[in-house]
Parts: sequence; C-alpha cells; structure tokens
Amino acid sequence: MNIQINSNRSVSVDSGRSTRVEASVSQLLQRFEGQITRVEVHLSDFNGERFGTDDQRCVLEARPAGRDPVVVTNHAATPEEAAHGAAQKMQRLLTSLFAKSGERA
Repeated sequence: MNIQINSNRSVSVDSGRSTRVEASVSQLLQRFEGQITRVEVHLSDFNGERFGTDDQRCVLEARPAGRDPVVVTNHAATPEEAAHGAAQKMQRLLTSLFAKSGERA
C-alpha cells in the first residue's frame, strides 16, 4: 500500500509530520494492505491565516484494487489529529465496503 501525503501552502509538511501521519494511516489501514493499491492524504487549513478551532482538514482517499476510490474527510485541531481521525473513518468505511461484498480483510 502506497501512502502519498499532499498539502496546500497553509500546512507545512516536514519529514517529522510526514512520518507521523504516514505511521498513523498505515497502522489503522494495515489489515487492508492487500486490497488497497494507494492512499492519498490531503492536508489543509480551511480557515487559512485566520485562527479557529478544528480548522485543520484531512481528506483521505483510498483506492481499493478493482474498485472506485472512496473518500472521507475529518477536521481537528492539528493536521496529525485530522489524519488520524480520517484514517479511523476510512477503516470503518473499508470494513463495511468489504463486508458487503463478502471479502475478508
């Protein structure tokens, strides 16, 4: 499973943040590793320069093999928290998706 991290100019992604986000997403989606070809993490601050609580957004897109991509969004106080919450949502979505089709993860 390839994890790609993207951000807009309002969120800086240094190697430390990239490592933390990738580890969190990888850990939560590990059981789907054989069924997902790629996960894209899109981090942004939807308030821009203005201050706000829970203004960090993570859009997580997973590409299950042979299926259309699935997407979830989560908002939190930090990019890492937003990514972790989005990965939890994605885990639930993929569990449901594969259970409906009779596949095991």
